[in-house]
Amino acid sequence: MQRRTLLAAALAAPAAGLAVASPAAASAALFPEVINLPNGWRPEGIVAGLGTTFFVGSLANGAIYRGSFATGQGAIFVPGTAGTATVGLEIDYRRRIWACGGAGGAATAYSEFTGEKLASYSFGGRFVNDAVATKDGVYFTDSQAVVLYHVPFGRSGQLPEQAQVRTIALPPGLGDAGASNNGIESTPDGRLIVVQATANRLWTFDPGTGAAQQVDLGGASVERGDGILRRGHVLYVVRNRFNLIAKFRFDAGFTSAELIEEITSPYFDVPATIAAFGPYLYAANARFTTTPTPDTTYTIAQVRG
Repeated sequence: MQRRTLLAAALAAPAAGLAVASPAAASAALFPEVINLPNGWRPEGIVAGLGTTFFVGSLANGAIYRGSFATGQGAIFVPGTAGTATVGLEIDYRRRIWACGGAGGAATAYSEFTGEKLASYSFGGRFVNDAVATKDGVYFTDSQAVVLYHVPFGRSGQLPEQAQVRTIALPPGLGDAGASNNGIESTPDGRLIVVQATANRLWTFDPGTGAAQQVDLGGASVERGDGILRRGHVLYVVRNRFNLIAKFRFDAGFTSAELIEEITSPYFDVPATIAAFGPYLYAANARFTTTPTPDTTYTIAQVRG
């Protein structure tokens, strides 16, 4: 999940370090509807960076790929390590990429500019799934535990020591065992939004008070909700195995939401998470119903948001 960047600025600033096509080729392939990832990549999390840049993590080995929405070209940015995985991705205001470690129970921060590893935090978690960055830190869901994890920032956004990491117990409902807390976002007033993939519910949570409130969806479904993305009062929920993105509009207090549209594409193949750029959403096709091999193809699909 990640906020949009300005289209005009992005057109003028291709991602650093990526090949730039000739004017004729760039014109023909500008903002392609389908972006190819390396074979065997097994994407899950995707996040938009500066300019036209995007980053996609790998479930296969924890690597991170950097590409351009404008050209569709890219390369491996952070090399992988056997036995690790990168699930959800997020970028904070200090331009650090946060990679969720899945069953490794941890998260790692990298420089968006160089790919340098800046810090790693162990949560002792069961499956660290997704993350959202706020002004005070980064919050993480665990889809197999009834807690959130919080990495708090220092006064000027500095990274903390391991001892400062918090585990936040969740109240009944949001903290129900087996509900599968998955995608996470934030509201303008500092609350968190969490989708439950198995329980088919959406919640807001105030990390300051510990209060949780189920969002009234008017009977609409968020079953198999995976990555979520907020733009103003609109929330996009990726319903992975249903091959669609549910588009909701919140009320002023983020207590209820109306289903506006279910966005589909012939290019969806079990999308997991989305990033936004200009008028577009970009969905990383995890292909969870396809047996992964080193030669399995993977793509990112573009749709209008």
